[in-house]
Amino acid sequence: MWLLLLLFVGLIVINMPIAFVIGISGSGYFLLNSDIPWAVLVQRVVAQTQSFTFLAVPFFLFAGNLMNETGITRNLLSLSRLLTRRMYGSIAQVNVILSTLMGGVSGSATADAGMQIRILGPEMDRLGYPKGYTASVTCLSSLITATIPPSLGLILYGFVGEVSIGKLFVAGIIPGILMCGALMVTVNITSRKHKYEVPTDDLKAATFSEIFENLKTSIWALIFPLILILGIRFGFFTPSEAGAFAVVYALVVGKFIYKELTWEKFKKALVNSIIDNGAIILIIAFSGIFSYALTYGNVPTIMSRFILGLTNNPQAMILIMLTFLFITGMLVDSNVNILLLTPIFLPVVQEMGIDPVHFGICMMTIVTMGIMTPPVGTAVYIVCGIHDCSIQDYVKESIPFFTAVILEVIVLVFIPQLSTFLPDLLF
Repeated sequence: MWLLLLLFVGLIVINMPIAFVIGISGSGYFLLNSDIPWAVLVQRVVAQTQSFTFLAVPFFLFAGNLMNETGITRNLLSLSRLLTRRMYGSIAQVNVILSTLMGGVSGSATADAGMQIRILGPEMDRLGYPKGYTASVTCLSSLITATIPPSLGLILYGFVGEVSIGKLFVAGIIPGILMCGALMVTVNITSRKHKYEVPTDDLKAATFSEIFENLKTSIWALIFPLILILGIRFGFFTPSEAGAFAVVYALVVGKFIYKELTWEKFKKALVNSIIDNGAIILIIAFSGIFSYALTYGNVPTIMSRFILGLTNNPQAMILIMLTFLFITGMLVDSNVNILLLTPIFLPVVQEMGIDPVHFGICMMTIVTMGIMTPPVGTAVYIVCGIHDCSIQDYVKESIPFFTAVILEVIVLVFIPQLSTFLPDLLF
């Protein structure tokens, strides 16, 4: 088993693509154990993808790409600008609010960060924001997508841990709004300190009529998460069927309401979705080999005993696990962490009487934060690459935002009702 872990770390160090790191290191374990038939290796690759629930992932990815091509993003941006025009750091506040609104559309933090840096980056440059600050706001605000439904991370967590995806979707709403508030306060404090976009007296607060007019065009995006949650709750469709509904919804809204969906935009969304799904599904398929090797080597049981021996306090246990997830998130892709560590941590969580839905919200926030931290964070390199920003500037400017997110997670850990109240009420 030590050879499996050493091979895993070694392949990461030489910067091999993570899907092949998982597949090769898992296959190496099979090679060294002659008592395991090689047919099992192939079976695990196929079996890992044979889940009706997992169909939600490619559907939601396609729906998110379709919505980005059909004017929904532009309408949400207009609403965000209206709501923040009297605030310090107005365009940075737009960045945070747009991420909150887009959380119910894209489902992917990486997609959200990449889209927003293209839309808002040039304008923030023009208004005098440092590149590191712009990259930090864009990256860390996209973290809200980790909990606002339909989060792809929550779908994977529910799929692997056999936790109700409907409950997870509902549980993420309050934490997502809290994170939005925490990041907006951070933007306000840092903008006041550095004099970014000080509001002038000629700017008036948004009136009710202005907000109402704007809502008429953006309402189709805003009600989308609500339709999903109510549809799952009242049995109109399963999470997988909700993904298919999301695709149809995006097509109808884009073609007949906003009338912006063209054949070229449809092809672009389809191609982007195929690329995104190819990367994710390859990781998921190969994780079947690695997970089987961990289970065969009794790693989940060993880890459970070790973790349970550290403390009997549920909150302290969650903090220990989240610290471990934060460290691994800096080195390993978030989807990989979900697929590999959920089967290890969830039995411990359940044995200590911790609600797996509550733990899932905390876990998804910290795991997704890994894509925003060097040295492996994919969102960091996408945003900094698009915006021509150095990693050093990003790290320096991101400290206040990381602090705000970590404080919010600590609040969630010690007040679990923030994530369990709505699921308990609706389910």
